[in-house]
Amino acid sequence: MKVTQLKDIVNSATSEVLGKTDVVNDDLSNLVDVGNEIFNSDNVDNYVKKLIDRIGQVIFVNRLYAGGVPSVLMDSWEYGSVVEKISADMPEADENDSWNLQDGQTYSQDTFYQPKVSAKFFNSKVTFDVKLSFTTEQVKESFSNVNELNGFISMLETGVKNSMTVKLDGLIMRTINNMTGQILNSANGLQKVNLLTEYNAVSGQTLTANKALMDKDFLKFASLTIKKYQARITKMSTLFNAGGKARFTTTDNLHTVLLSDFADSAEVYLLSDTYHNDTVSLPNHETVPYWQGSGKSYAFDDISKIDVKIDAGNKTPKQVTQTGILGVMFDTNALGVSNLNQRTTTSYNARAEFYTNYYKMDAGYFNDLNENFVVFYIADQAK
Repeated sequence: MKVTQLKDIVNSATSEVLGKTDVVNDDLSNLVDVGNEIFNSDNVDNYVKKLIDRIGQVIFVNRLYAGGVPSVLMDSWEYGSVVEKISADMPEADENDSWNLQDGQTYSQDTFYQPKVSAKFFNSKVTFDVKLSFTTEQVKESFSNVNELNGFISMLETGVKNSMTVKLDGLIMRTINNMTGQILNSANGLQKVNLLTEYNAVSGQTLTANKALMDKDFLKFASLTIKKYQARITKMSTLFNAGGKARFTTTDNLHTVLLSDFADSAEVYLLSDTYHNDTVSLPNHETVPYWQGSGKSYAFDDISKIDVKIDAGNKTPKQVTQTGILGVMFDTNALGVSNLNQRTTTSYNARAEFYTNYYKMDAGYFNDLNENFVVFYIADQAK
């Protein structure tokens, strides 16, 4: 199984999240697994290099169609490494011979019709650890009693937990950002919606991106457009995923994540003087204050920006940079963090009388381009 060391990217993500640095380029080409249609025989363990990776989970795309971060953490399992995702294409209709009988015609019934099934394998994991050493004898003189000493050790442990949480949150957002970059890099126009261009086209205005979030008419249009997509994506269609697969997303499987500056602008400008708030309010959603980082000043160009390198299916990662991203909409199966494994190992140095804890975290971060995903953004020129 491929396991990638992540210390550089999680440290960079921490600095971006805490506002210590500007939003910088993230190379996500080795972070998120976009899946393989063919499972290679060289997927072996990382111990003796001979044991073939076992499939730890099989996901069947078997959702009954009736018509009609963001939490992306998924389940984990103890054994196996591969997530196998199996889906079946919809069969085509044929003529019903019962109503087309001809004298002397032979009607064969023994033809075998093989179902068209495809499988994607996600078999990569990223990992990092945080190290911290502890001692008791050398610091006893600094405290009055054991309770104070325990409080000090507890404070250090809390700092580690906070660090791990910040790093996990950063990786989850980068899983979303990688999928956003994949869609912005694709040719499927219905998956990337430039709300500003569409608004100017239908309204005849020449509104610019730097004034859009203060314009009531634009905010109404944006809210309406997002609601339209939430309705459209529930219908079986091939238009909202890059793989051209027939997919639909039920309401309970739909994630809508909006930039908080955009959501707050809509609330203040549209709801403050409106009697019937439900007619102009944004659809159900979660909010994030930024996609990649806050920069040093929470400037809109920073918080609405992704600057990433993605795995575009060739040897050279593709650079994708985009500002003005207002929101994304995706199916539960489009992306996620699976097989999260957090653990702590300890070593004791008897000579120097200290012990070191190694706080380890590994997980599989995946994108599936065969599932529904839409990104909404504003740019003065269509990109």
